[in-house]
Amino acid sequence: MTKSKPIPAYQRIKQAILSNIHQGTWAAGTAISTEMALAEEFGVSRMTVNRALKELSEERVLERRQGSGTFVAQQQFNHTFVEVRNIAEDLKSANRAYEAQVITKRALSADMLDDWLRHKFHIEQTAVPADTSNTPVIYEVKILHIADGEPIQLEERWVDAKRVPQFIDQDFTVVNTSDYLVAKIPLERGSYTISAKPANAEIAKALQIPPQSPALVLCRQTYSAGQSVTVVRMWHAGERYQFTGEL
Repeated sequence: MTKSKPIPAYQRIKQAILSNIHQGTWAAGTAISTEMALAEEFGVSRMTVNRALKELSEERVLERRQGSGTFVAQQQFNHTFVEVRNIAEDLKSANRAYEAQVITKRALSADMLDDWLRHKFHIEQTAVPADTSNTPVIYEVKILHIADGEPIQLEERWVDAKRVPQFIDQDFTVVNTSDYLVAKIPLERGSYTISAKPANAEIAKALQIPPQSPALVLCRQTYSAGQSVTVVRMWHAGERYQFTGEL
């Protein structure tokens, strides 16, 4: 059995602060406990507490005000910084009949993850205790988005099961994945790439295009409180979809 590494004291303090915020104990704009109080509560030095508060401030979770204390950052927990497009609303606004079909939905334990997912969610195999090998760590869904009866996008999404535990229970023919995540957890930042890739047999079958046809792929990773919450790959039939914007 592989022993899990002990969690550093400053990380435990960060997790406790985040838990208080997410549970609503400390609302936006609220002053949190002082460094001295936190040091006494966790039995650590003020230097250790300072490191935890400094990192949370850099992650825009907290705001430190000289001479006043440390507060829950207003901007992060009042609205979403990341604009997440909702394909359902985009298609409906274009007066197209929209439908979503759930192809697969499952929970993945740590030993089921490939290297790509481990890297995206910062999960190390050596850090996973053997007796928790069946515990879900990532939720995976694959959803086909359809407009006027024609497949437009295949969404492959992975979500941190601990951060959003009820995600897997949703009916994604009714609930949009992006809308659900935005409503449940503050998304502070994200990164994305857009590339052209040949569609493999599974993707091609879903999008109803010939295998190896060019597909536009949007890959996006979104974070909350400095940790990866969700990773999504959105495959689009190249001849039916385009990305537009204004400068």
